[in-house]
Amino acid sequence: MNERLAKRTEGISPFYVMELLRRTKELEAQGRDIIHMEIGEPDFPTLPTIVEAGLKQIRTGEIKYTAAAGLPELRDKIANFYLQQYSVTVAQERIFVTPGASGAFLLALGASLNPGEELLMADPCYPCNSNFVKLFDGKTKTIPVDASNNYQLTGKLIKQYWTPATKGVLIASPSNPTGTIISADQLEESIRTVNQIGGCFYSDEIYHGLVYGEKTKSALEFSDNVFVINSFSKFFGMTGWRVGWLIVPEEFIDATEKLAQNIFIATATHSQYAALAAFDPNALTELEHRRAEFQIRRDFLYQALLDLGFGIPIKPEGAFYIYADCSKFTDDSYQFALDLLEAEGVAIAPGKDFGAYEANHYVRFAYTISIDRMSLAMQRLEKFIRKG
Repeated sequence: MNERLAKRTEGISPFYVMELLRRTKELEAQGRDIIHMEIGEPDFPTLPTIVEAGLKQIRTGEIKYTAAAGLPELRDKIANFYLQQYSVTVAQERIFVTPGASGAFLLALGASLNPGEELLMADPCYPCNSNFVKLFDGKTKTIPVDASNNYQLTGKLIKQYWTPATKGVLIASPSNPTGTIISADQLEESIRTVNQIGGCFYSDEIYHGLVYGEKTKSALEFSDNVFVINSFSKFFGMTGWRVGWLIVPEEFIDATEKLAQNIFIATATHSQYAALAAFDPNALTELEHRRAEFQIRRDFLYQALLDLGFGIPIKPEGAFYIYADCSKFTDDSYQFALDLLEAEGVAIAPGKDFGAYEANHYVRFAYTISIDRMSLAMQRLEKFIRKG
């Protein structure tokens, strides 16, 4: 080991899909047509009105630091959004504009997690969340979940796995990679369980808005004593602008502001002005059209994968992923993904990127491309399976 490296980096897991990404670039450089279903990034461009709002601010030349917590008018817009969408009142002081949802996680955990304390989260889950915990010398305890509990944690599971070292619980709904949504009853029970114990509850809501059935509940509808992480990346289609937000319990306001001042100084000014335009009624109408298109894509891919023999016990209710059981074809989903890329030029994410529980049996498909491209991908996938 390099003695100059921080020991905490040893516990940070790599993104296995990055090896696939590296290989896709090599194959594309050779002239191969690669169909990308491995990355969670919408293919729709940022709305022109949002782009223009960012450019307008850039043209003024006034790209100065904002307050560490973000533009007051953007924090007001976010507060109003919660009032309109969830009928909850959130004080502006509790809202922090961050460099993406990743920045929100850093602030939330930095303000609340001590070295050695652990967070409970589902397995499978988005791997960066676990790595954020490790960055603060905390520990992650992943809890195996499956179709029987909708791939989500429950109050019962939280009580079962809670130990004296546990600081809190992270729930992601809609979930990456499964696209499942925690029921309102289970969300309320989970929050109540954590609050009764005296821990911290973190709600990852970055895929809110991208739902295809009943409207999702925000954790704020059940308690003010929660951390809520959200982002302009997914529903609002602003991935590269790097704007997210964090809502904290009142007692964490001062600590969070100090961290924001020191870690970020401020989120990119032009990106914040662009985000203001995302709440324009016309923009929201267009984003709803895009949400409807994602639903059409989900329905197409879901049926296509079932027809090919993949196992999908629960139809995804949100986000833009399908976590599919490929054990009919392989007992090594990572090798399956590598071989599929080499043979047919279809890139998907292996299950081992999202945890350990039955990871070798699962792959994740992102329906962030057109149906025409997905249809071609399914033709190639069928050819690959038949040859195997």
